[in-house]
Amino acid sequence: MAKKRRNDDLDTTTTFADMNLDGFRWYDPYLKKHGKRREKQSVSRKEYWAMVRGMFLAVAPFVLGAILVFGLLAGLAYLWLS
Repeated sequence: MAKKRRNDDLDTTTTFADMNLDGFRWYDPYLKKHGKRREKQSVSRKEYWAMVRGMFLAVAPFVLGAILVFGLLAGLAYLWLS
C-alpha cells in the first residue's frame, strides 16, 4: 500500500522556471522589470465609457471603409451581371 503524502511535505514555493513568458495570458512586463506585480487600478464609470467611446471612434473609419468597399463591389457586381 502506498504511503499517503501529508500536505506539510508538499513544497509549493520552489520555482523551477520563470512562467512570465511573452504570449501567456498572465504575462506582465512590469513584473519582469521590477520584480513585483502592479496594483490593480480602478476605473470610474465615466472613464470606462470614455474608453469605450474612444475605441469606437478608433475603429469606425475601418468599419465604414469596409462597408463602403463592400457596397461598391456589390454595385459593380449588380451592374456587371444585369
